[in-house]
Amino acid sequence: MPSEVAAATTPDLYRLVRVAMSLGAGDVPGWSAPERELVAQAEAASPRPTPHEAAELRDQIQAGEDPLGDAFCRARPATQRRPLGQTYTPGPVVAAMIAWAAGQGTPHRVIDPGVGSARFLAAAARQWPHAQLLGVDIDPVAAVLARGHLAAAGRSGRATVCLGDYRELRPPKIGGSTLYLGNPPYVRHHQIEPAWKQWLVRRAAERNIAATQLAGLHAYFFLATAETAQPGDLGTFVTSAEWLDVNYGRLVRELLLDGLGGQAIHILDPTIEVFPDAVTTAAITCFRIGDKPAEMRLRQVKRLADLGNLNGGRPVARAELARATRWTPLVRLAPKLPAGYVELGELCRVHRGQVTGGNATWVVDRGATALPERLLFPSVTKARELFAAGDRLTDDRHLRLVIDLPADLDELDEGERPAVDDFLAQARSNGVPGGYIARARRAWWRVGLRAPAPILATYMARRPPAFVRNEVAARHINIAHGLYPREELPPPTLDRLARHLRASVAVHQGRTYAGGLTKFEPREMERIPVPTPETLTATL
Repeated sequence: MPSEVAAATTPDLYRLVRVAMSLGAGDVPGWSAPERELVAQAEAASPRPTPHEAAELRDQIQAGEDPLGDAFCRARPATQRRPLGQTYTPGPVVAAMIAWAAGQGTPHRVIDPGVGSARFLAAAARQWPHAQLLGVDIDPVAAVLARGHLAAAGRSGRATVCLGDYRELRPPKIGGSTLYLGNPPYVRHHQIEPAWKQWLVRRAAERNIAATQLAGLHAYFFLATAETAQPGDLGTFVTSAEWLDVNYGRLVRELLLDGLGGQAIHILDPTIEVFPDAVTTAAITCFRIGDKPAEMRLRQVKRLADLGNLNGGRPVARAELARATRWTPLVRLAPKLPAGYVELGELCRVHRGQVTGGNATWVVDRGATALPERLLFPSVTKARELFAAGDRLTDDRHLRLVIDLPADLDELDEGERPAVDDFLAQARSNGVPGGYIARARRAWWRVGLRAPAPILATYMARRPPAFVRNEVAARHINIAHGLYPREELPPPTLDRLARHLRASVAVHQGRTYAGGLTKFEPREMERIPVPTPETLTATL
């Protein structure tokens, strides 16, 4: 299978392989012959990335993003990724799974059975700086990208990536616990080889569990984990939820009741498109190897922002679970908001500021450029500017300027064009057009700042977010969120809304990372309960 995947590699994927090598992929151990062959092909087919591009991607990766995985999903269409079950997991789901595991203790090793671009392992490395990392994938392109991601994140010294089938993995025993973490490939039984179907039935029978050859691949991965894990190990997988109710899912259900040690299952509402490439309801399963639980918690999640640390849910007794042929009906929906309250998202859209693609080029001090003033926008470019502002931003003279040129340069006046041409020539000489962000734009020179937001908010700190009324119409880049009312709200209502958010939002409502750093994604912030405009007015 790996050689077949390599044969389907496209020029865009060859370029990604070269990018991964420029990020240090070669320093992550576990290399295989198909990967080395792939790298040789990529070197012959694609130019070396510029140092500027590699530095930009490294900065994004070290900020917790996954540009390689995102680019892979664009370069290899969903129709080509589907046979291998390559559906990449969104950040809020990864963060919630990490948060649950962090609440259970500190693993000595983390294993991702379908590592993809290593977004799970990179997040785990941020949470547990000393854990060993092991990723497995059947696709050589994904394996090389995973190596590049881990190297750029500074994890080469404690990470290994293996090209191969997770069902054949025999990880060495270690002195501490292992966390099994990831998104097992979503592949239906039609695409699974007969020999593996026989393996499933045989291995399940050895555990006195009946298995059917109609099982999807994620059922195999649950069984393979039960085969290799040790008592006390932890696991959390995100999969299709169909195993909760179908006949083949009996294998997984019985493993969770005896052997895998199921702790909780969080079923995402069918309206949530967790995996855009796979039309399926998703479930996050948490388990502790060796436990024989007296009960498990079942929870239905209506929005991604509700995931939190994967706590809560309805406790369901083991006997009730063992009797039930379908588990989804056992889930109880979460309670409603109190009277007079709505979610912030019903009042305001929350948008992260624009990514410049290189602040050294696009963010300047006042007086540092000859560009026309109308192309320079006072902007919040550091979170501390909002913390320092207090309740209101009333003066923009201390803010730096973001250069935002029109997409159509013919819109410029004749007198403005020479300064703009000089600026663009310097940017070209610095390799700016070849950058990852610049190449994704319709016009590489167009940052595309959002309109001023009436309320600006920080979203990553070791303290609750700042919610600041933006009285000077400052713009913001991607270090802040902007709150944009869906319908016009008068200034007094905006003032009271910002005041309520400052007084009520706590750190625990965001996602906490190592060292106490808390982050609020836009959709998470939209889930914050706030009074309705009428309630805000009534409390004046």
